[in-house]
Amino acid sequence: MNLNAGLQLGPYRIDSLIASGSTAEVYQARDTRLDRNVAVKVLVPGVAMDADRLARFAQEARATALLNHPNVVGLYDIGLHDGLPYVVSELLQGSTLREQLARGPLRVRVAVRQAIEIAHGLAAAHDAGIVHRDLKPENVFVTSEGRVKILDFGLAKCRKETLGLPQQDSSKSTQPGVILGTVGYMSPEQVRGTDIDERSDIFSVGVILHEMLSGVAPFRGESAIETLHAILKDEAPPLSAGRECSVELGLVVRHCLEKKREARFQSARDLAFVLEFLVQARPGVARSAAPPSAWSDLRASIASLF
Repeated sequence: MNLNAGLQLGPYRIDSLIASGSTAEVYQARDTRLDRNVAVKVLVPGVAMDADRLARFAQEARATALLNHPNVVGLYDIGLHDGLPYVVSELLQGSTLREQLARGPLRVRVAVRQAIEIAHGLAAAHDAGIVHRDLKPENVFVTSEGRVKILDFGLAKCRKETLGLPQQDSSKSTQPGVILGTVGYMSPEQVRGTDIDERSDIFSVGVILHEMLSGVAPFRGESAIETLHAILKDEAPPLSAGRECSVELGLVVRHCLEKKREARFQSARDLAFVLEFLVQARPGVARSAAPPSAWSDLRASIASLF
């Protein structure tokens, strides 16, 4: 599609293409009313004619608009241009977490800080009745200032009352038995195609944090089927096998990755609290070389939260 520079979509003047995918294109544009740069996401023509994709696009816009949180990308406006729907959001400068991981694992303190911000953004979404359902490094953006922003609520599961309209999640693509998400980052309940809740996102955060710390995703196979089987049956490899990491932080990641959701953290807010507790209680939490006696009280405190 590739809209030309200078084209007007309502009050938004297209400047340049930022990203292009199979379903949408994202452009940098200028809001001529407020005199600021914005990002405009436009559905490509073929997708705009698909009722299910169009419904998801609308749901993404409504869900994101509900979330006024510093760790969730801000949505400003929606519109229609020549039959093509578009959404307008804040223009982010920086890179996705996937782009960061292409350079290798993150420093432990950086990874923990980013995980804390992801958890805070998720807590806001969950409080609003929204389960993201597609958390992965491609959908986590790190701004030039270091702030984390959660992107893309196109596969979100939303309570009917959250959106104030008939539940989009009732479509055939989200009924029991149908898998939605990204292979390697789905929770066991997503793999099984059963009903999910907020704890599914917590599993995905565990996968992401493991990858940030070790440089590789914990569940991998030579095929998508083998990867899905690993999510259901295999334990994540110990973080110490890939990189030095404190015992406590390893326990937190493992707790996120429990196969049974009842055994995981029960809320994103609890996860953020424990990670913040680790950072504040011991500046050297990233290192596993601390004397065992220095960790005894900390381990006991964490264990009481599990």
